[in-house]
Amino acid sequence: MTVIRTPPSPAGVLGTTPDLAESLESYRSAGGYAGTTGPEELLRHLTASGLRGRGGAGFPTAVKLKAVRDRAVHDRAPRDHGAGDRRGAPVVVANGEEGEPGSVKDRWLLRARPHLVLDGLALAAAVTGAARGYVYLSDPEAAARVRGALAAHEQRLPVEVIETAHTYVAGEESAVVRRIDGGPALPVAKPPRPFERGVGGAPTLVANVETLARIALTAARPDLRRRIARTTLVTLSGGPGAPVLTEVPYGTPLRALAAANGIPDAAGALTGGLFGGLVDADALRLPLDPDAPAGAGSAPGCGAVHFLTGGACPVAVAVDAVAHLAAESSRQCGVCVAGTAAVSGALTALAAGSAGPDTVACLERWATGLPGRGACGLLDAAASNAGSLLRSFPAVVRTHLATPCPACARGGEPQRLAVAVPRVADAPARRTPPPASAPRTPPPAHTPAAHTPAASTPPPASPLPALKGTTP
Repeated sequence: MTVIRTPPSPAGVLGTTPDLAESLESYRSAGGYAGTTGPEELLRHLTASGLRGRGGAGFPTAVKLKAVRDRAVHDRAPRDHGAGDRRGAPVVVANGEEGEPGSVKDRWLLRARPHLVLDGLALAAAVTGAARGYVYLSDPEAAARVRGALAAHEQRLPVEVIETAHTYVAGEESAVVRRIDGGPALPVAKPPRPFERGVGGAPTLVANVETLARIALTAARPDLRRRIARTTLVTLSGGPGAPVLTEVPYGTPLRALAAANGIPDAAGALTGGLFGGLVDADALRLPLDPDAPAGAGSAPGCGAVHFLTGGACPVAVAVDAVAHLAAESSRQCGVCVAGTAAVSGALTALAAGSAGPDTVACLERWATGLPGRGACGLLDAAASNAGSLLRSFPAVVRTHLATPCPACARGGEPQRLAVAVPRVADAPARRTPPPASAPRTPPPAHTPAAHTPAASTPPPASPLPALKGTTP
C-alpha cells in the first residue's frame, strides 16, 4: 500500500492529516469556502503565480480560465446580422479520472479533501462565468466522498458527479466531454477543443483536481500564491519499500526524490507517468520542473516517477509501459492500434533477445514518426517510451541485440508500474461532554425522552497553507 509522507512544514494540498477524510467543519475552520477573494482578483493572483495545470500537460491555469471566459463572451456577442452564438453559459469540470497507473494523487485528493476540490471548482466557475459544474471520476470511494461533501455543504454552483470506467484515455479532455454528454469516454479529433465547444456545446473548462485545489489555496492565501504554484504532489515508486505520495517544491532534484524513496543509487527513472519516458542516472541530477527543456526528462507531467533500481532493466520497464498503452488503446484510430502494437512487439523481441537487425531502426523511425497522428496522446506516449529508451540507454539496447538479457530472461514478476491509492479513513467523531455547571433538564413527564445525538467537534483541520514567510 502506498504511504503518505508529510513534508517537514505541512501545508499546501497534502495538509496535516492526509490519512483522514476532511470534514466540512475542519475545512471551514481552516478558512475554506470563505469567498473573500473576488474572481478578477483571483485571476490576477493566478496569473502572477504562474500556476500550471497538474493533469500532465502543465498548461498555464490563468490562460485556460481566460480562454473559457473569453470564448463565452465571444459566443454571446451579437454578429453583424442577428444575435450571437448563444451556446449557453460555460461549464467547469473537475477531472479526477487518473489514467496513469503510477499516479495516485488525484484519487487520494478526492477521497481525502473533496471540499478543497469543490471550493476550487466553484472559484473557477466564478472566474469563467460558469453556471454548472461536474466532478468526473472512476474511483467509487472517491465518488462517495465527493457526494458526501456535496450533501454536507450547499454549493454556490450546481454540481453533478459523473462516473466512468477506468481507462488510460478516459481522462483526456475531449473524452471527458463526450462522456458527460452521454457518449463513451473516448477521445475525439480536435479542433474544436473543449474551451471552444465542450459539454452541451458550451465553452468548457476541464481542470485537473489538483489544479482546482491549488486555485482554492491561492484564493485563501494569495500572499503565498507563488509557493502554492511552485509545489506539487508526486507519486514515487520503484524502490525496495512501499510507493510514496508526497508534496515537494519544483526544483527538487530527481536524485533527491530517489534517495527519499530508498534508492540512493537509482539507475534511471520513468518520469511524468507513461507519457514522460525514460531517463538515465545522469539525468537524475536535473530538477523536477515544468520549465525543463523538452526532452530533458525532468518535466513533472502528472507527478508520477518510477525509479529504476540497480537490478532493474530499462528495456523491461519500456516493455511494460508500452504493453499497458497498447492494451489501453481505444481502438478508434488505425494508426494507434497498429503503431502501439508494433512498438510493443519490437520492444518485447528486444527484451527476449530475438530482435532482428532492423529492430532498432524501426523503433527510431516510429519514435519520430508516430507522435501527433492519433486523436489523443496515447500513441505519443508509446513513441516517447521507445525513443527515450534508445536515447537514454543506447549501450543497454546494444547489449540486448548481442546477447539475451539475464534480467529480462529471468521472468518471474514483471516490473510493477501500477500503484495503489493510500488508505484514507473517515475522521473519527469526538464526543464533547456537557459542561459540569450545566444542569440536565429532564423531558416533560407526559412525553417520552427524545433522542439527542451526541455533540461532536471536528477532526483536526487539514489547513490551507500556513507556511513561514509571505513572499508572493
